[in-house]
Amino acid sequence: MKALLALEDGRTFEGESFGATGTRVGEVCFNTSMTGYQEVLTDPSYRGQIVAMTYPHIGNYGTNALDEESREPHVRAFVVEELTDIPSSWRSELSLNDYLKRWNIPGVQGTDTRALTRHLRERGAMKACVTTAPISAEQAVEKARLGEGVVGMDYVREVSTAAPYNWDPHDQESTLWSVASGNADEVRAQALPPVRHRIVAYDYGIKENILRRLRQAGFGATVVPAATSADEVLALNPDGVFLSNGPGDPGTLDYAHQAINGLMGKTPIFGICLGHQVLGYAFGGRTFKLKFGHRGGNQPVQDLLTGKVAITSQNHGFAVDAESLPSEVEVTHVNLNDGTVEGMRHRELPIFSVQYHPEAAPGPHDAGYFFSQFAELIESQR
Repeated sequence: MKALLALEDGRTFEGESFGATGTRVGEVCFNTSMTGYQEVLTDPSYRGQIVAMTYPHIGNYGTNALDEESREPHVRAFVVEELTDIPSSWRSELSLNDYLKRWNIPGVQGTDTRALTRHLRERGAMKACVTTAPISAEQAVEKARLGEGVVGMDYVREVSTAAPYNWDPHDQESTLWSVASGNADEVRAQALPPVRHRIVAYDYGIKENILRRLRQAGFGATVVPAATSADEVLALNPDGVFLSNGPGDPGTLDYAHQAINGLMGKTPIFGICLGHQVLGYAFGGRTFKLKFGHRGGNQPVQDLLTGKVAITSQNHGFAVDAESLPSEVEVTHVNLNDGTVEGMRHRELPIFSVQYHPEAAPGPHDAGYFFSQFAELIESQR
């Protein structure tokens, strides 16, 4: 069956349908990761978006329940150049085609993703329509123009937990494991460290590997809904507060800005991705929309304090405006591709954040040390 990707500026791309059929509209963006398509699909930060993978060969290792980052996929549609429908991996449980059918997500293959990516880099991220319906290209373009994008949208309420919960209370979900060399049936597990710090983690769309990495670093996390007030968090008497990744426009999250502002000076705070942007607003700053965003596992970031460069995993379409930050907030990291803010810290209060994903999943692990830094920050405040 034929499928069509139509952009709001009138550009169209033809392809073949896989996964589910139907029509979906959302902001189209591209991801430059070579692996990790299932983690991309299940990352809540992609809520409301149509994702195109720049790597040409997708689906080669199938999908499995262990690699999911949340309870369900969140992308509106998925675009690839070439689909592998016969996966080759001992861990595979469903092909990518069957996986998208199961979750009713349309896919398009045979698309010129290189041309699509060049177009988005030149014109900027925009709304798009993916459809298998018998409609004209002009009708599909009009659907894209009339549909929802990301600007002005609060998707956080759609993906956040409805009630607080304790992550992995029995230490069953966070264990590090490896496969014995030459024997795929022999899985080796490493014991987790004791819980040294009890924290509250705001769920703006948190990835499960973030929670796993926090537990592996000695944190016991109580996960709370995005709209939880500062007073409710402080009543839990946490050693610190973690602000997670998430989707949508950070400028719409007034309830989050207010809550984090109310926590400043009362507990150590560590934010990543959307949590970093929310913290920017709590500081009194603002964000702006990037032309086409940072999405993939190859973003170079420089630590301005040490001069070191890390290759990082990122997924965001907005950035904190450095000029809007007050003098008591220091920019600590910058993106070497475009100079945007990738990290910041308060000069007096125990608060810091990074724009990228220290937990990766998948991606480079250069930035994993931030979880230890959070623990050290909490220790220093005792």
